Parts: sequence; C-alpha cells; structure tokens
Amino acid sequence: MKQKRQNLILLLVTALVISSCTNTPDESLKNLEGYWEIERVTLKDGRIKEYNFNDTIDFISLEDSLQGVRKKMKPNFMGTFETSKDAETFIIKIENDSLNVYYTTPFDSWKETILLVTKEQLKVVNKHEAVFLYKRYKPLNLD
Repeated sequence: MKQKRQNLILLLVTALVISSCTNTPDESLKNLEGYWEIERVTLKDGRIKEYNFNDTIDFISLEDSLQGVRKKMKPNFMGTFETSKDAETFIIKIENDSLNVYYTTPFDSWKETILLVTKEQLKVVNKHEAVFLYKRYKPLNLD
C-alpha cells in the first residue's frame, strides 16, 4: 500500500513538473512563422497518410502577434519559390489555453487548433479531427 502511494505521488509530481515546463500559447507563437512542409496526416479513423515528397510548402507570416497570412509556395531548384497571389488570412485566438487559428478566404472560413508548435514541428487539428504534422522546410542541397 505504501509503495502504491509513493508511486502515485511520484507520478503526480512528474506530471506537474512536465506541465510547468511546456510553453504557453503566447510563447509558442514565435515558432509559427516560416516555411512548413507536411510530413503526415492522421485521420479520425486512425489511418495515416505519409508525405515523402511535397511539391508545395506552406509559408506562414505573422503581421502582428495574432494576425497573419498563409500561402502555398512551390520551391524550385534555384533556391527560390513560385507562388500565386492567393493567400489565406488568419486570426489567432487564445481560447482555454489553446491556439485556435481562424482562416478566411473569399470562398470559405474555417478553424484549426494548434496542438504543438516548436522550432522544428507544427501539429494542427481541423474540424474533421484530422491531425496534420508539419516539419520545418529545409531547401534541397544539390551540392
């Protein structure tokens, strides 16, 4: 009985330490800007779609701390990008300790929730409960 109590206390202390070390939504925003390449999508039913090659990447730009633009970019072998003038504007709202991104285009509007954003990974979930995992884009090095 004493061992179980000690294990429970250790588990609770560990959980508190881990939760206190995680970034707040405000701190996570600094990692959001930049070029992102989709790595995989996990659908609601558990199926996973891997992306081994992407001909487009997402560029996320923050205009201020809670507004920005996302554009599809097409990298080329010269190290530059081709893009259209189309862009998805968004507003970020911090709601219940979550980062919710509200997109608006002339054709639609939708919400995604950021589950994780670090210097190297971005994970979001959409209204269909599909989880998108992105990795930081690294240009091809042909040398």
